[in-house]
Amino acid sequence: MRTWTVFGILVVFCIGIAAPVLSDDWKEQSGRGRWWHGDYNEEYWDEPCQVKTESKRGEFKREIKCKDGVGARWRGEWKKEYWDGPCKVKLEAKRDEFKEEVKCE
Repeated sequence: MRTWTVFGILVVFCIGIAAPVLSDDWKEQSGRGRWWHGDYNEEYWDEPCQVKTESKRGEFKREIKCKDGVGARWRGEWKKEYWDGPCKVKLEAKRDEFKEEVKCE
């Protein structure tokens, strides 16, 4: 009897481990795949702000514009550049505009 209990626990454990491994990882919830898998353009409104997203192979750009700074999730004006692995990331914020640019080698 004890053998079947251990065997059952082992089967449940293996199924729990295998399910995430076998899932389709490369697609997002939208079903279009991640930005580094090809060309992609999108334009939408996030509350009072207009968001433009554009990507090509190895590049990604996001631009957020909020009229008169209303609804902006950032404060002040600043610029920041850094490397994230093989990719160079540039961030620029103004009162009513935020730009993010990623270029990978």
